[in-house]
Amino acid sequence: MVLAAALLTRGLWADPAGRGLALNANDQALDEWFLAYATRAYRGDFHFVTGALNAPEGINVLGNASLVGLGVLFAPLTLAFGAPVTFAVVTGFNLAANGAGWYLLFARTAGLHRLASLIGGAFCGFAPGMVSQSNGHLHMTAAWLVPAIAWCVFSLAKGQRSVRLGLLLGGLVVAQFFLGEEVLLLAAITLTLFCLAFAATTRPIPRHVLPSLGIGLGVAAAVALVALAYPIWLQFRGPQSAHGGVFKPEFYSADLKSFAAISPLSLAGGDGAARLASGPAEYTAFFGAPLLIVVLGATLWMWRRPAVVACTVVSVVLCALALGPHVVVGHERTEQWAPYSLIAHVPIVEWALPTRFALAAVPLLGFVLACVVHAALTQTETLKLLVPVAVVAALVPLAPMPLPTAERAPVPKFFTEGYWRGCAPRDGTIVPVPLPDWNDPQAMRWAAATGVSFATPQGWFIGPYGDGGASAVGVFPRPTSQLLHRAVANDSPPVLTDQDRIDLRQDVAYWHASCFVLADGQRGAAALKSTLDALLGPGERVADVLVWRARS
Repeated sequence: MVLAAALLTRGLWADPAGRGLALNANDQALDEWFLAYATRAYRGDFHFVTGALNAPEGINVLGNASLVGLGVLFAPLTLAFGAPVTFAVVTGFNLAANGAGWYLLFARTAGLHRLASLIGGAFCGFAPGMVSQSNGHLHMTAAWLVPAIAWCVFSLAKGQRSVRLGLLLGGLVVAQFFLGEEVLLLAAITLTLFCLAFAATTRPIPRHVLPSLGIGLGVAAAVALVALAYPIWLQFRGPQSAHGGVFKPEFYSADLKSFAAISPLSLAGGDGAARLASGPAEYTAFFGAPLLIVVLGATLWMWRRPAVVACTVVSVVLCALALGPHVVVGHERTEQWAPYSLIAHVPIVEWALPTRFALAAVPLLGFVLACVVHAALTQTETLKLLVPVAVVAALVPLAPMPLPTAERAPVPKFFTEGYWRGCAPRDGTIVPVPLPDWNDPQAMRWAAATGVSFATPQGWFIGPYGDGGASAVGVFPRPTSQLLHRAVANDSPPVLTDQDRIDLRQDVAYWHASCFVLADGQRGAAALKSTLDALLGPGERVADVLVWRARS
């Protein structure tokens, strides 16, 4: 699985700093900033609310897909080689670790044949949805603790050491919270649904199950509550927190046709299926018709096995929730009500994207595949070869292609070689020209290259800048930022007024800006240079950038 992950991410390895994800460069820039920011924890200077981005108001780290756990865990790698290398490593590591985790659960806990477990685990790690999310959504692919969480729950249901397992489960929940909170939410919903479905198909339920499960879950809840009470309060009620989900569920819903389609990122995929999803990072429901047929056949064959039936039933429920508030067919939204409408406004759930419920069905389907191969290999001679071949044949079209990559602008030597220290003090504010925003956050990589040693105004993040403090992407740009963006858009320096100069002084004071920096090769560079020369005087050439010292 390590080799498969390496092949999948090979496009990033040739030059991690100079190549990036072709399909989601913006989220990669955000991820690299968070990975670099986490290194500050190693010098005792990590905060969940920081002014290092969106200076001076800052951002609520927990209110964003901030990679806290991954960033701290891989900080030594980031400090040694930089955030782009860490991003490439983590992208592959998550996929390989997911597959290995589910393989161990299937082989050792469920006692399935090793080949069957390998097939099921490989599907769990490299399913189209997981590969799709690898396009810049590391918080969604960091799900390698979920098999361990599931193992704890299943062990509790067997009556094993309730208190010890509860303590372990609580610790795993806390760890997963910081790895990926949305993954934890989906795992909790899926495990709850599975336990209910399994109980409904199992009669009678052994007497020891409920006491053991109740004690263990109670201990786990107590541990998690003590450890997470403050972070959760900070996320939803603390400084720079925002209410409501920022992404509309109507847009991030699975198309009904996508379930039978092949992902464009898969071996047999085509670009035509791309219109069935909101973007390349959300091909979560692309299971393919061959796989669905195999799962249906496996369930019918093993209908006497409660675990298999429960997995299939819960998968159907999760996929129904992935449809969002209303059913979408062939990119056309209908008025047909969908189950997600029942939970659309439930706190916390409203932060999750509907289509990602299909992602939670992946390990359930992987278990069904592993079970049917196990049954064929161990219980029948006539189907010993036919069933594994049928399963593999259904999976081959879904085999992932390497993640598409493309060249990206290098971070200026001004930052990578330390020239910036002559421009601003540590934790001072440097203003990239133009300022980063949701549409183009690449300048955030400049701070990431220094370990986020200086603050950046604006940026690509989620904050309370919608109506009434609701969630919004980014902040409304200040006048000087708007002026610089107009210069780029028109490729011509705007006619300056006295108000522009007043706005500049006010914005410099507001940002606590030390200097403005324009990199060589920036789009609209000539217009930007002329504009800043007129506002602040001639820029100073330092390494491969132009620098203007700020005067408030």
